Formats: sequence, C-alpha cells, structure tokens
Amino acid sequence: MKRLTLLFFIISITTIANNKKTPSTLNEVTVYLNGAQITRTAQITISKGTTEFIFNYLSPNIEESSIQISGLSSASVLSINYGINYMDENVNTIEIEILKQQILLLNDKIQFENNVIIGFNEELQLIQSNRKLGNQTVNVSLEKLKAFSSYYRKRMTEINNVIFSSNKSIASYTKDIKKLKKQLQELNVTDTKETGEIKVKLNSEISESLNLTIKYNVTDAGWFPVYDLKAEKINAPLSFLYKAHIYQNSGLDWNNVKLTLSTSDPNTNNIKPELNSKYLNIISKYSSYRTNRAKKRNNYKYNPHVQFVSGIVVDESGMALPGVNIIETGTTNGTQSDFDGKYKLQINGGDQLTYSYVGMTSEVLPIHSSIMNVNMLEDAQLLEEVVVTAYSTSRESQSLGYAASEIKLDNVYGNRNLSGTAKGVQIEPDYTSTGDLIEEGITNTSFEIKKKHSISTGDDLTVIKINEFEVPAEFSYFAAPIINENVFLTAKFGNWEQYNLLPGEANIYFEGSYSGKTNINPQAITDSLTISLGVDPNVIVKRNQLNNFKNKSFTGSNKIINRTYEIELKNNKQSDISMILLDRIPMSQNKEIKIVDIETGTSNYDTKKGILEWKINLPSNSSKTQKFSYSVKYPKQKRINL
Repeated sequence: MKRLTLLFFIISITTIANNKKTPSTLNEVTVYLNGAQITRTAQITISKGTTEFIFNYLSPNIEESSIQISGLSSASVLSINYGINYMDENVNTIEIEILKQQILLLNDKIQFENNVIIGFNEELQLIQSNRKLGNQTVNVSLEKLKAFSSYYRKRMTEINNVIFSSNKSIASYTKDIKKLKKQLQELNVTDTKETGEIKVKLNSEISESLNLTIKYNVTDAGWFPVYDLKAEKINAPLSFLYKAHIYQNSGLDWNNVKLTLSTSDPNTNNIKPELNSKYLNIISKYSSYRTNRAKKRNNYKYNPHVQFVSGIVVDESGMALPGVNIIETGTTNGTQSDFDGKYKLQINGGDQLTYSYVGMTSEVLPIHSSIMNVNMLEDAQLLEEVVVTAYSTSRESQSLGYAASEIKLDNVYGNRNLSGTAKGVQIEPDYTSTGDLIEEGITNTSFEIKKKHSISTGDDLTVIKINEFEVPAEFSYFAAPIINENVFLTAKFGNWEQYNLLPGEANIYFEGSYSGKTNINPQAITDSLTISLGVDPNVIVKRNQLNNFKNKSFTGSNKIINRTYEIELKNNKQSDISMILLDRIPMSQNKEIKIVDIETGTSNYDTKKGILEWKINLPSNSSKTQKFSYSVKYPKQKRINL
C-alpha cells in the first residue's frame, strides 16, 4: 500500500512538473464593434519530445474556436485546450490595494483607541475602589476631604473625557471603514477569481527556445461611435469630432496596450443566403399565411450602455403612429407611443426592441442609441384582413419626424477601392487628424491608435478621439408644417465617403450651446448629408386649410372633395434667411380614386412622389404666403383615408 501511495505521489509530481504554468504578456488589442481580439506573447523553452504549457491568468470569456498560436519554428501543436480556473488568487489593482491599506490603517487606529479606553477604565476602577478615606478610629479633616474631592472630581472628569474622545474616534473610523468596504464591493473585489487557461501540447525533434504569439477573441467588449457636431455661426465651417466609446468586461484589465479599432464584426452571420424556387398555390382563407420578407441591411450594433431609449414612430408618409407597442425583446418590459408617436422606455438589460402595430410590418432593432426613430411599413397581407381607422385632429401638426431630425448620408463606401490597392497604383497611407493610421481592408476599416491605452474591465467607458475635421456647410431653414409646425435650422454638406462613418449618435452644438441629439445614418440613400441644428422660434410657419363652400360635391356616382391650403411664413430675425418648405399632395393607389385640378403655385412639384418644394428667400422682419390646392374624385359609396 505504501509503494502504491509513493508511486501515485511521484506520478502527480511528474504531471505537475510537465504542466508548466507560463506567463504571457498582453501587447495588442483589436477592438471590433462587437468583441475584441487579444494578442499576447510568451517566451518558452521546449525539450525534445512532448512538452505541455499552461498559459494562465487569461480572460474567462475566450471564444475557444478563435485561439491561434504562431512562432512555432520546427515545433508542432499536438493539442490546444481552453478551460476556466476558479481558484486563482485575485490580482488586485493599485486602487484596490490602496483601499485595503486604508482599511488596515483605520483598524490599527481603532485598536489604539481601544487600548487607551482599557487603560483609563482600569485607572477609573482603581480610583473608585479607593474612595474611602480614613477608618472608624481616624477622622479626616475637612480640608483634607476637600483636597481629595477636588482631585477625584478633576481626575475622573479627565478620564471620562479621554474615553469619550476615543469612542468618538472609533465611531468615525468605523464609518470610514464601511465606506471603503462599499467601494471595494463596487469594484467586485474577491480573494479568488475566475480566469481562463490555455493548455498547449507541443512536440519537437530538438530542444529550442520559442517566441510564441497567442491570439484569441473575447466577448463582452466592443466600441461604438459618438459624434460631436459644432456650428459656431451660419456660413462658417461645421466642426466634426469623431469619437470611439470603448467598453470591455473581459475579466482582465488591458494595461498599456496598442489599440486598433476595427469596423468589422466577427459575430455577424457571414453565410450567404440560398435562393430557391417559389411555387404558388391556392390557399384557404382560414389557412395561416406568412409573408416572405427580405432581411434588411442593418449595421446598427448593440450598445450595452444605453439605459433609456426615446424616439418617434412614423409611417411611410412621415405621419406619427399612436399606440405602437414597443417591447424589450424577450421580456414584458415595454411601452406604447403616444398620440404624437413619441415614446420613452427604460432598458432592463435587453439588447433589442420590437415595434409592432396593426397593419404594419413589425420591426426588430438592436438597442444602439438613446434616440431610436422608426419608420414602419405597411403589411399588405395584414391590411387585407383588418379595417384601418384614420385619426384626425383640428391641426395636422405632429411631432418631429425624419424630415428634420434624421441625418442622411449617401454612398459612404460607394467610391472606395475595396482591395486597398489598384494594379500599378501606389496607395499613400491615410492618417486621421490625430496621426492615427487608417487602414482599408476588403470588408472593413481599421484605425491604428498611435498612443497606448489602459482600459479596465468593468462598466466604465473609455473615450478615444479618432478624427476631427471641418467641412463647408450650406445652412438653410427647413419646414414641413404638415408634419411639424416648427422651423429647423439645417446644415447640408457632401463628400462623406472619405471619413469612414458608422451609424451612431451625434451631439449637436450651435453657437456654443448644446442643442440636443440626433443620429448619423450612413445607410440612407440621399445625395448629401443634412443635419438639423434645432428649432428657431424666431421663424414662424403656419398651415391653414381655407374655407371652401364647395368643399364637397357630387357628380353622378362620384364624390368630389376640394382642398385648398395656405402656408404663412414669418421671419422675425434681424437677418435674411433662405428656407426650404415642403408639403404634399396625396397620390392615388386605386384607379377609382383620381386626384384632379392640381394647383401647385410657385412650388417645384414632384409628380411621382406628390411632394411640393419651395426654395424661399425671406428678408428680415418680412412674411410670405404660399398656396396650393387639389380635388379628390372617388365613388360616393366608398370611404378613403384623406
């Protein structure tokens, strides 16, 4: 039995000796929109034959399939295994060590005060036990009694004051210790922590030293863009600040590492779709039917730091949709849009929002911004089965829609050389305003940050400036009173393909003041980027429907409705302005409904879309009026959604 025990002990020692725990150094981190690639280096010495190494103190959130090892020279890899070690001692940061030292120092002070209290209590008991003066045969004089009384009173007062002061100090130290311990709890301090370990078994014909490079991907990390757009005054260039907000909860700090920000997302489904034949058949009206819908192009990425989401939900025409259900996907947490289409929802840890409305195709979007405006599309299949009731108000004014608040960008990547080089052409390196290298890949763009950074694991965000530039902008005022009876100052500019923009949230500053938020959307198909700088109360617009005594008339089996509108504009500013004014004339989707007698006034009328556009120069303290009219002819026994 002793021999078996000894043999088992020798085998255990041999196994431990062969499993060498090898330190590695974190050098580089490539942060993706969702996830990150870690690059570490290690120096090892291998003997002839088989050698096993354990690289410890790694992230517990490693994607095992992403592990790569290079620098093997003549050695070959027999196996790679990834596991979690739940017993590693926690490596504390400097901040944690300082907090712990402060707690120890305070405990020492408490012990000192307790020692003072114990000593004075002993003296107090000694005095109290010897208060009796003289005895039955010896009388104490009055003067002696006064002297003893004075001494006892003075000394006991001194003792009690010292004890009181010590107890007060102890209470203060104890309060400080509670605060420090709470701070340690916020930092999730434990004696042990979960860490990842990569076990590598190598085989070599010779003994040699290797400089290994270990790469792997981790989850719970990423970055998202945030923009600052600043306009000091009209007709001045627009200042554009491009920032990256980086987060990581990998379980380990990234200390003094080289950072690269990539617009790639390794978690995106990269498998191309297969299109098969579709065969039509007759189905019963009671049968279930699912409408085929193409998956939308959507580059919005989940932002785990969004706590509240607000926005407006509109239909295809830009009108607000009341009563839209907005649910945090997979939960019961949700809300509804109000009569103006507005909503606000506190996020409880979800990563998607689902928007649903009767007669509309549901939208599922990742929670990417604190402002999420949604344009819902009609579902033709659903509309065949429901009755749509139109809502009307005394004023057609609704809350802010896409026309004035959404940034639209065209062809951001349209003119890029995807390969990064052209045959026979030498491509010069491109740099940001901060000196960081911009590298164009086949499917992504990378920003190599020149300065090294340290990013702690946890809930804090690290903000890195990527680029800053100024662009010439065309400032004008915008109004669409059928949607919103406010006038917005806008800035318009083009040539955006050179800035490698991503969908993201933008902070707007005008004339040194914060004007609110909006979103940059490089997927929008427009000729230029237009951004709203906010509402100007000194420019007024009002849309009125004029009285028409022949509002309705009948000719045979048809009903005719006449509409005439007047739009009043007033410039109360001390400077002249230019303005773009939009309105619309309804379009018919049914051959029985005809739009006739169209009068568009001085507007530029798009017959295909029914949009009226006026480009107006409005002098200081002046006003103008624009009119348009049309008639709708349709069968009198029918109802229409005019």
